[in-house]
Amino acid sequence: MLLVVVLAACQGEAEQEEPAMDMQQAGQRAEVILDGTMAAIHPSVKWVHGTPMEQPCSTGLNRPTGTTTVVRSRNILTVVSEQRRGELLEQVRRYWKQQRAQDFSVKSDKNMPWIRATTADGFTLSLQVGSIGNVFVNAGLSCVEDSDTTYPAGTPGRPGGSKKEELTPRGHSDFWSSGEVRRSSTS
Repeated sequence: MLLVVVLAACQGEAEQEEPAMDMQQAGQRAEVILDGTMAAIHPSVKWVHGTPMEQPCSTGLNRPTGTTTVVRSRNILTVVSEQRRGELLEQVRRYWKQQRAQDFSVKSDKNMPWIRATTADGFTLSLQVGSIGNVFVNAGLSCVEDSDTTYPAGTPGRPGGSKKEELTPRGHSDFWSSGEVRRSSTS
């Protein structure tokens, strides 16, 4: 699932000028974006940090550039029924739009819908529903300056985090897990 964000984030890396951020700054900004996105979902959902991804950028000849693409993610552990997926995507789309994201792409697939956007400072955002109904939210920035970086507590594969990423939604929500179709929408 992170491949979509990485590919979108790496577009145009050859033309990119000096990085505006380093890996630490990009990681922190991605975490702020993701925290805001999770807080914008009502009723709230249970989530965990996803495994962070860092992909070195290179020239067309696989030579390092001293830059890295940074992607951070959230895995939603609340079961979101097929009937509620559209509502989830719409809430996230509205929030991202309020945050001045642009260049929206939406795939309204019954089983695996997704939404993508780009922030004014170049982050690629995506929310995707996976094949088992698992939901991922990602934020990534292409080719930032290499640097040391830290991670939030609980980040899988990092000190203090679990060794294995939680992917399967198990939590029940009277709203999100419901099969009822919502009759009207506010806002």
